[in-house]
Amino acid sequence: MDTNLALLLLLSPFAGFLFNVFFGKKVSRNVSGAIGTITVLVSFLLSLCFFAQLQQSGKPIQISLFDWISVSNFKLDFGLLLDQLSLLWLLFVTGIGSLIHLYSISYMHDDENMHKFFAYLNLFVFFMITLVIGNNLLVMFIGWEGVGLCSYLLIGFWYKNQSYNDAAKKAFIMNRIGDLGFLIGIFILGSQFHTLNFSELKVALSGNLSLYTNLCLCIAAFCLFIGACGKSAQLPLYTWLPDAMAGPTPVSALIHAATMVTAGIFMVTRMNFLFDLTPEVQNIIAIVGAVTALVAASIGLLQNDIKKVLAYSTVSQLGLMFLALGMGAYNVAVFHVITHAFFKACLFLGSGSVIHGLHGEQDMRKMGGLRKAMPITFWTMMISTLAIAGIFPFAGFWSKDEILMVAFEHNKVLWIVASIASIMTAFYMFRLMYLTFFNDFRGTEEQKHHLHESPKLITIPLIILAILAAIGGGINLPGSGWLNNYLEPILAAKHEEHHLGTQEFMLMGIALAGAILGILWAYAKYIKQGFVPKEDSQIVGFNKTIYNKYYVDEFYTFLIVRPINGLSNFFRSTLEPALGKVVFSLGTVANGLGTQGKKLQTGSVGLYLFAFVIGVVAIVSYLFIAQ
Repeated sequence: MDTNLALLLLLSPFAGFLFNVFFGKKVSRNVSGAIGTITVLVSFLLSLCFFAQLQQSGKPIQISLFDWISVSNFKLDFGLLLDQLSLLWLLFVTGIGSLIHLYSISYMHDDENMHKFFAYLNLFVFFMITLVIGNNLLVMFIGWEGVGLCSYLLIGFWYKNQSYNDAAKKAFIMNRIGDLGFLIGIFILGSQFHTLNFSELKVALSGNLSLYTNLCLCIAAFCLFIGACGKSAQLPLYTWLPDAMAGPTPVSALIHAATMVTAGIFMVTRMNFLFDLTPEVQNIIAIVGAVTALVAASIGLLQNDIKKVLAYSTVSQLGLMFLALGMGAYNVAVFHVITHAFFKACLFLGSGSVIHGLHGEQDMRKMGGLRKAMPITFWTMMISTLAIAGIFPFAGFWSKDEILMVAFEHNKVLWIVASIASIMTAFYMFRLMYLTFFNDFRGTEEQKHHLHESPKLITIPLIILAILAAIGGGINLPGSGWLNNYLEPILAAKHEEHHLGTQEFMLMGIALAGAILGILWAYAKYIKQGFVPKEDSQIVGFNKTIYNKYYVDEFYTFLIVRPINGLSNFFRSTLEPALGKVVFSLGTVANGLGTQGKKLQTGSVGLYLFAFVIGVVAIVSYLFIAQ
């Protein structure tokens, strides 16, 4: 029974994909969207059933479908694992995924390829479920590559725009860099322990290990982290995610808020028993996470595209999650993943509602005064903005506060870096709200005339996500952390809960004061002063450097892209023609020899006998001379 239900959970979105591929164009757009949404909703309901079953029994559900690989002493089955971690991920992947599918029915209704869009969304959810419930690294890798493929298809969905195609290719290529590291890590672990099954690896790593094995573990852990950097957009592989905003807004919400970008956090948490044995790699993870959070937050300060601000916010928040992972606080990182999924999905969908109301406009300099025309969008986004800024008692306050507490205990420098990033977050998120919803409207008269609230299929998911962003922190309040207890069987090392004492209250107060400072800073600049960001051509000095994302893309172009292009041009224009000439010259020689040899074939028997006699004489002469 469990096997059938688990297969239905996995294959339901795939069935939606097949339906929309083969029949989506033949049915109405509403039917296509409804089928796509219902298939994901089925997966969500089954996830709830398995979650309730696990809560009652306390035993993970392990399903082996078939023997997959058997080479020498390496054996691997294709199996599914429904435990505390995978079911937690399934709940918000399929739950938020269902809301985004529902939202997309209205948002994408006028698109001629709506059926194709839902097919890609369903396929994405199918691969994400595969990634989450696989019982070994190789099944996870199938899902890992699948979501990469689907992100390429969805980011470049509006393929008639070449810049969108370029963004899709950039995402695909940068993810391949990380995926190579992930694959090398898998090979190392497979060669050392002759298995890739999570349970078997955990047992194998619990014994005494040689110095050589420990060295291999460090290399494997670092390679897995490279894979996580690519998928979860950490330095230096983060530049694809802001460009991925080229895709339709529901894509941004699904891929870059709740699912694909959290795959790296999921993988590191799943392999916590490996990373706990490699403290050197953990230190690297913490430093990379903190620096990513700060760099991305600083770039977000001056972006004017509403979706780009949210994109850099995502990179920054992922950096905070990796900071927690690097300090061994996996439960804290998972907590922030969940709350981030709520408020960031709401913010992305809210930005889509704004873009929908302004007929495609994304520049915040051409917005303003929308709170009266779009009250539901405004209030849902305001709640989520308060959550991401870390304002009490919204969800983001509790999860971000946990990360800052852990950072304070482990490394004061990283705590300062994370705190500065958090203050910047409060500033640029309220900058977004003030520029979008306050003061006077700065768009065209035609846009102003057509301003209206979005349809219910757009606002209902916003309301649900805003409620979750407000109360979601309740799953892991200090002193009564349900989430910590829930994840305890998964984590190799037990982590102490933060009971509220003098130090904890002080840190909470500092974090809250920092968030309020950021909000007041934005209020003074954009409400009191009524400041509107300058046009791109008027931005000068260091602000121009930040606005242009520290020229990281240009640096990559100079350091990597241009040399590769130059080398390929050299091969194409010089080396390939030279090799061609060598090959053709050999062919010319062979052809010449054949032409001359052909002349000897006259058909004269006397000539052939004469040649035969000459050959025999030559052989006999050689034999006598040799003796």
